[in-house]
Amino acid sequence: MLATDTIGPVRAIAVGIILLAALPGSASGSIAAAFRMPSGNIGCVYTSGLGPGASLRCDIRTGLRPRPPRPRACDVDWGDSYTLGRTGRARVTCHGDTAILLRSHVLAYGSSWTRGGFTCTSRLRGLRCRNASDHGFFLSRSHSYRF
Repeated sequence: MLATDTIGPVRAIAVGIILLAALPGSASGSIAAAFRMPSGNIGCVYTSGLGPGASLRCDIRTGLRPRPPRPRACDVDWGDSYTLGRTGRARVTCHGDTAILLRSHVLAYGSSWTRGGFTCTSRLRGLRCRNASDHGFFLSRSHSYRF
């Protein structure tokens, strides 16, 4: 089973199933990259071939601040994650899993990650990610926002 921190056995199983379904060579696409902040509070997963195109999802363990409204028809977890497509604005994620994966690459403070039209920059004050159309989000313990 995939180690996913202390998120509980049900979520760990769900994450494992999602990751197995998304392995390269599967019909559904692939998780192309995953990374986390040195603090362990923020984790991101970049996917390609899952649905309409590449996307980047970042979760923050301490939650989005201020907490956004619940997305329509969302009956699982929300309020701790943004999803960003290659173009367009970031969306609050409705999910039943996590993007904070213990075994993912640590993006050191002061470093940037770039792939598929997405760029994320890790700083002591938080994580800023943007897409090809210059929309994105900022995540930190004290506040978060979309732009």
